[in-house]
Amino acid sequence: MREWIIEVLNHFGYGGVVFLIALENLFPPIPSEVILTFGGFMTTCTDMRLWLVIAAATAGSLIGALVLYGAGRLLGADRVTRLLDGRVGKILHFKRADVESAMDWFEQRGYSAVFLCRCVPIVRSLISIPAGMAKMPLIPFFLLTAAGSFVWNTVLVYLGALAGNSWEKIAACFGTYSDVFFIVLLTLVPVVSLWWLRRRKKNA
Repeated sequence: MREWIIEVLNHFGYGGVVFLIALENLFPPIPSEVILTFGGFMTTCTDMRLWLVIAAATAGSLIGALVLYGAGRLLGADRVTRLLDGRVGKILHFKRADVESAMDWFEQRGYSAVFLCRCVPIVRSLISIPAGMAKMPLIPFFLLTAAGSFVWNTVLVYLGALAGNSWEKIAACFGTYSDVFFIVLLTLVPVVSLWWLRRRKKNA
């Protein structure tokens, strides 16, 4: 997949960044850290500009996020979870537990979750679904998603440019961070859910 990402960016430049980041939001197995750090590296050896790569990545993030937000808003919680339990979930590599954890983030932190989760692996894409299901107003969702995505994209693109030919080491470090976070998330979701259910039963 890394070779394909590099080929797309080499051929299509900024358009490739928009396309790949939008696709990464809809299909989490595509590694944003590779797209963004290589994009940053390209600013050191081509005529691509740092701020335009960041802008293109942010535009791609917004496109992908708006698709998921629209799906959450149109389908509602029951249909979304049914879809994720079936073939659609397998194709997109989305799981019910991932969406439930994103919903927990949204319920606990409200609008700030949309901003904060844009810097959290896996949840950064999925937070758009509960925001849509909760019918969060579009303008605040758009602005918070843009701001959070801008932070994530700026950090990775800048580090890729700073690392130069060593951009792959930065991508690998963030890839490890994503893997570790995923393992922690899988461990915490059932524990937190059990604690929440017991607390709810106790207060009932």
